[in-house]
Amino acid sequence: MNLPASVPESPQPVLSLVLPAALDGRDGTNRARGGHRQIAADRDVDAVRLWLAEYAGSPHTLRSYRKEAVRLLLWATRALGKPLSSLTREDFLLYERFLAAPSGDWTDPARPRRGIARRLFDGPLSERSRHQALGIVSGLLSYLVSAGYLAGNPLALRRRTGAAARHSPRVERYLDHALWDHVLVSVEQWPRLTTRDHQHYERSRWLIRLLYHTGLRVSEAAHAKAADFYQRRGKWWLHVVGKGGTEGEVPVSAALMADLARYRVFHGLAPTPSENEMAAAMMSVAGDPRRHLTPAAVYLIVKEVFRRAADMLGPSDPAGAATLRRASTHWLRHSAASHQADAGTDLRFIQKNMRHASIQTTGIYLHAEDDRRHSETVREDESAVAPDVQRGRRS
Repeated sequence: MNLPASVPESPQPVLSLVLPAALDGRDGTNRARGGHRQIAADRDVDAVRLWLAEYAGSPHTLRSYRKEAVRLLLWATRALGKPLSSLTREDFLLYERFLAAPSGDWTDPARPRRGIARRLFDGPLSERSRHQALGIVSGLLSYLVSAGYLAGNPLALRRRTGAAARHSPRVERYLDHALWDHVLVSVEQWPRLTTRDHQHYERSRWLIRLLYHTGLRVSEAAHAKAADFYQRRGKWWLHVVGKGGTEGEVPVSAALMADLARYRVFHGLAPTPSENEMAAAMMSVAGDPRRHLTPAAVYLIVKEVFRRAADMLGPSDPAGAATLRRASTHWLRHSAASHQADAGTDLRFIQKNMRHASIQTTGIYLHAEDDRRHSETVREDESAVAPDVQRGRRS
């Protein structure tokens, strides 16, 4: 039987996990009793599926949130013998300690990556990763409270500690100006002996410039169309569909438009995209305009760019090379915001460019004041540094 077009598809595919009937949450001690329920789900897995379905339009976010939900569901049922909907604040204190030191079967490399007996951890989570994991879980619990499924969110009682309680963080996963310049120079050294080499070079060259100059997320870049570049009042903009289908627009420089024209002309297309053109902004390596890259392909190309740049830099700057080997696609977004802040761009404009919901999020990219404080503090000491140490620094 075919469903009417107005009936939405089931969100079930976003999470395939079966828990024992005794631990499915139907009798959870933190279940809301009475009141008007906003969801029909009566088991924990079904309720979590509905929460995950809210992020179906953001594949990267969905993967991250699903991972944390699965970790919590399996830990609660396997380690405590309790359903998610029975967890208390005391249980979450245990869970936070567990995240800092998972062991045994949880980290056994012989276990599969899928199924009820899967391995969920490669090792202990850092303080930052634990904070992120618990933030995601708290968002899940708050959703279930709002839905009338849970009576309360145990993590709402969690006290902020450490660095998070003392000050706003600074983003560290970005490239400073010298490292970014090195990446650009290193790409120009790539061999172009064969047609495939040349195609790969041109696509990689365009991709890193697109990500850096627009601050796009990896999924946004993968799905961008050439027609998303448009002119208004003689200035170029890029229309972006971001997290949760939120739309925005990003200013585009003349230099980036020149890079786009170069990439398109290389593949036999007109320098400037037409208004109704359906070609991908980032095409297959051979330049098929009908084929978009996947987010995974974008990630792998950028990782290769950074790896090659690190290999070139290694002999003269091991620390810089190590940074490049850690870098990934999202570092280019962080670098874009950080470099805009360094240039004195108004914080409100950076917020709009990055499409942050809160200007407090944008504030973590302000590094210039820290740099100035450092320079003012160590200025007198710099003259006493040995000449050979000075020469060893990366300019």
